[in-house]
Amino acid sequence: MLLAAQILLTIATLGYSAIPTLVDLGPTHATNPSWTGHARYHVVWQVVSLVLMALLGLFLTWTATGPGIRLWIPAALCVVAYGGFWAALLTRSKYRGILQDEVNGVPEVGFKVFGWKASIDANVSQFTPLTLAALIAIAIIATLPA
Repeated sequence: MLLAAQILLTIATLGYSAIPTLVDLGPTHATNPSWTGHARYHVVWQVVSLVLMALLGLFLTWTATGPGIRLWIPAALCVVAYGGFWAALLTRSKYRGILQDEVNGVPEVGFKVFGWKASIDANVSQFTPLTLAALIAIAIIATLPA
């Protein structure tokens, strides 16, 4: 079970670091000409912070000693990263935030359900299963000996 928790934490950690780095440092975010320079600064700061946090999480996931206790810090880092995303999503009406930039934005993910066309924000479509992976890892860690 320890290995399963480590693998799930690794997937969740790469999800909050590698995926945003690939998207957020590109033309839809950090170099988007429609964004203010200050907004671009904040997105680069956020991406670099998440990458550094992820490196710490991965290091602790695979090298710290003790069977279960060593995984609580990387699990907490996942909760912090994904918790920030979900908090921003749920409170976006308070600060007039939107999920997609209307100019140069990342398009929604389209799919069909029983013949009905539907779509979902790209971030939500990726961060939902990654958040679930983190939560499953936490459930496994809770069963491990300390």
